[in-house]
Amino acid sequence: MKIAQVAPLYEAVPPMLYGGTERVVAHLTDALVDLGHEVTLFSSAEARTRARLVPVRDQAIRLDPSPLKSDLAAHMSMLAQVQQRADQFDIIHFHTDMPHFPFFEDRAERTLTTLHGRLDLKDLAGVYERWPQYPLVSISNNQRQPLPWANWAATVQHGMDADLYRFSPRPSGYLAFLGRIAHEKRPDRAIEIATRLGMPLKIAAKVDPADTAYFETKIRPLLDNPLVEFVGEIGDAAKSDFLGQADAFLFPIDWPEPFGLVMIEAMACGTPVVAYRCGAAPEVIEDGVTGYLVDDLDGAVDAVRKAVQLDRSAVRAQFDRRFSSTAMANRYLDIYRSLLAHAPYAVSDLPSLPTMANGVPLSAAAVA
Repeated sequence: MKIAQVAPLYEAVPPMLYGGTERVVAHLTDALVDLGHEVTLFSSAEARTRARLVPVRDQAIRLDPSPLKSDLAAHMSMLAQVQQRADQFDIIHFHTDMPHFPFFEDRAERTLTTLHGRLDLKDLAGVYERWPQYPLVSISNNQRQPLPWANWAATVQHGMDADLYRFSPRPSGYLAFLGRIAHEKRPDRAIEIATRLGMPLKIAAKVDPADTAYFETKIRPLLDNPLVEFVGEIGDAAKSDFLGQADAFLFPIDWPEPFGLVMIEAMACGTPVVAYRCGAAPEVIEDGVTGYLVDDLDGAVDAVRKAVQLDRSAVRAQFDRRFSSTAMANRYLDIYRSLLAHAPYAVSDLPSLPTMANGVPLSAAAVA
């Protein structure tokens, strides 16, 4: 099958540091290649991929030091390149929300759009009412609640490359918080849980410009707590040690989290998760197996005491069964085949695309 994966341009694929959507795209793309499919990735130039790469920006937007940037212009340029090559693909899989809707109406039935964010924003409903022909994928059933009538093709939970994370059978006596310093992520709750338990807490998180005031006024004063260590932002290379050495991972969110990728990253290391019962958490965590779901601070404190007794090998086994990148890719392949079965034509019988451009492998150069 000839498949295009269209990634957002905010982070590298996979991200060099924090980042969710682009990390999922990276793992999905490589898994599809490993399963024998011909995959083209549209993303920024520093992508690391086993697919053919069409680099549409010199680097990802967030870590680009240029003081003035237009994310809209960057994504519009990318969509133009996808449109120019659209006839080369059986399926074009978008991970960029809805900007492509006006431009691919003539082939909507041969596209798939995975929605990675929250859907309770005021203006979203009008877009999905205006373009109902695009098949959509949710990353949890809970994510669909604001738009239950939309053209949902399936729910596909995220998956990760199982080889990227090392299983750690013996933790080192601390709790972990990984993600972003933001009110809805509730790092303050994590600090309070650790304080009540008298356990060390390590926080590995980025601080976005939009969250700087929250960090400075609400969180920084709490970092004086001798139990709390603020590690800062980390990338994939550091996650196995950071998550795997933790006795438990804290996910004390206070918003309708569409999925919560970091929960399965912790599970891949064998680390049980204590999560507040919000958003998709009940669909990800198996209570009493991979962690515990809680509703308040007292419940969280009790859950940590129980979570540290869970079988870490069983936690990892559930990750392998439910959340590997291969499992995710196979679920998407089922959807692709279903869409193509009803599409007017496919292009798999067209001549293969070249594998070299000016003597350079296409994983490092644009498709000619």
